[in-house]
Amino acid sequence: MKQPAICPKFERAITLLSQRWTALVIYQLLKGTQRFNEIQSSIGISGKVLSERLKELEQQGLVKREVIPNTPVIIEYSLTEKGRSMEPILKTIENWSQTWVTDE
Repeated sequence: MKQPAICPKFERAITLLSQRWTALVIYQLLKGTQRFNEIQSSIGISGKVLSERLKELEQQGLVKREVIPNTPVIIEYSLTEKGRSMEPILKTIENWSQTWVTDE
């Protein structure tokens, strides 16, 4: 018997969320607009990887990068409407983890 195919859009969504650090970056930005260093220190990610993830999320339309002309230049990151729409998904995972994931 042939197995039903996985929906391509679902597969792309899972691939996006399963990239290392991606869900945590989005989850952190649910708290509001933040600077690069704030995100980096809050989740303990390397600068190189965070930069890559933020660029990918910006290309996907999930994160907005805003350059504030100042001395020095300030760069802030926030979620777009598309990015904020992931909040119920991440909150559901958070609730599930509180019940089913054990501390190691």
